[in-house]
Amino acid sequence: MTSNPSPLPVRMARPAQPRFAWHHFTMLFSSTPRGARLARYLAGERLDTWGVPYGSDAHDALTLIVAELGANAVSHGLVPGRDFRLRLSAEATTVRVEVTDTRGERLPTLTEPSAADQEGGRGLLLVAALADDWGWFPRTDGPGKTVWASLDVRPL
Repeated sequence: MTSNPSPLPVRMARPAQPRFAWHHFTMLFSSTPRGARLARYLAGERLDTWGVPYGSDAHDALTLIVAELGANAVSHGLVPGRDFRLRLSAEATTVRVEVTDTRGERLPTLTEPSAADQEGGRGLLLVAALADDWGWFPRTDGPGKTVWASLDVRPL
């Protein structure tokens, strides 16, 4: 009796199914640089738990989006004594990041910095470049606004 095993392993094609079940994470953070760093850190942990591994392009892009939107909430959306809210949601192959602050009169605008050595003004440009889509809407449960960005993390 002779058996001739195949020299190459047989790979089964993956079925076309969503990457995620529905996931959701929401937390309030202090409107300080420390709060923005903590939001980025916890978002990175949560994304890894959901299957977007550390070091992947999607993980790096999403944590940078969280960092930029968190920094904007702390810098431009600050109302002393009020926190900002980070919300992450994943459904099918899309991750959505939402950052809500309590400053409704300072709306996000996408503008080029006026000088090359200008320190600020590039955060939303980075978000727009990294995300598949982004925008903002007025906060529904109080004063302020929510800035959001979404990214398709489908494996290539």
